[in-house]
Amino acid sequence: MSDAIKHECGIALLRLKKPLEFYKEKYGSAFYGIQKMYLLMEKQHNRGQDGAGFASIKLDVAPGERYISRVRSNESQAIQDVFAQINARINEEMELHPEYSNNVSLQKRNLPYVGELFLGHVRYGTFGKNSIESVHPFLRQNNWMHRNLIVAGNFNMTNVTELFNSLVELGQHPKEMTDTVTVMEKIGHFLDEEVTELYQDCKNNGLSKREASPVIADRLNVAKILKKASRGWDGGYAMAGLFGHGDAFVFRDPAGIRPAYYYEDEEIVVVASERPVIQTVFNVDFENVQELQPGKALIIKKNGVVTEEEIIPATIKKACSFERIYFSRGSDAEIYHERKALGKLVLPAVLSAIDKDTDNTVFSYIPNTAETSFYGMIEAAQDFLNQRKNKFILDNRKTLTKEKLEEILSVKIRTEK
Repeated sequence: MSDAIKHECGIALLRLKKPLEFYKEKYGSAFYGIQKMYLLMEKQHNRGQDGAGFASIKLDVAPGERYISRVRSNESQAIQDVFAQINARINEEMELHPEYSNNVSLQKRNLPYVGELFLGHVRYGTFGKNSIESVHPFLRQNNWMHRNLIVAGNFNMTNVTELFNSLVELGQHPKEMTDTVTVMEKIGHFLDEEVTELYQDCKNNGLSKREASPVIADRLNVAKILKKASRGWDGGYAMAGLFGHGDAFVFRDPAGIRPAYYYEDEEIVVVASERPVIQTVFNVDFENVQELQPGKALIIKKNGVVTEEEIIPATIKKACSFERIYFSRGSDAEIYHERKALGKLVLPAVLSAIDKDTDNTVFSYIPNTAETSFYGMIEAAQDFLNQRKNKFILDNRKTLTKEKLEEILSVKIRTEK
């Protein structure tokens, strides 16, 4: 590895598929999306306490109206600080303009952060600077709506120097040699290229620049952009991005090193780094939350169509042990069973170390995430003891007395907490 691990973070992406009036009517507030984003980020607080960021996009706004909002914090309570800033801005505008209170249209047009597309990030900076400039989401701005790009991710690129040099070869002048900047600029370069090609096609068909804009938004090929941008990427990543006009994506590395899960219904599309977060925030069952497969991108078009497309062929799955053991929640059924299996797999080494003398051994564990693995190990140890009992009983069945049988059956695996 040419770069030290420095991104072990959490992401949350939310797309509202209905008009904001729907959420006002059903849930009592047009701020439904903001409220859910707070929960998605707070419930991933364990994944990052060095910074937090939030970005939103309003769909179908008129020229001259602000449609992108972003706020970041590297305070000690970063998530709370981010949403305190959001709430302060909204409350200030609501107090100045009482006419906004029951008018969703006015709220969307005039209040910052109120929109249909949201991206959140919590940062765990194990390496590198902890300045506000290091906090996601990152923003690449342009007056063409389609060329605005917001990126946040849980990733570590191992070949940053190569990626940086490839940008220089493309004629760019990156402001920093960091994995986040190089990744964003690589996506941005091919986004610009795709928009230019689509515009030229529209122009050849007699469309004006203004007429071409909605056509470009509809025809923008997100998968094509990601395929070109990700050539040469080496590392683990769950990358999320928003385009200014309303398309969005989450892209996972081909080895499945970084996790990503999603859920979709007729009201929302949501992606997070952990399955239980989605289950809890939206009260959905385990079976309804899907894992984004390695090498694939979940692409959400502005029109609400959602597809999972292969960007890079999947390789041998190599889930990050730090992710699976330290960050992942034991309340995830998949993680729970995986940890129990780990405990069972470690038993042969334990038996070898104690020379299979379970009678004079006390089994215990070091809290907290080891507890589930401990249960798996004890189940395996109990199976081992039962096999030993069965063998003794069968070998001595002709001479076995009642007292000796009771003595054998009373032997148990000794455990203490």
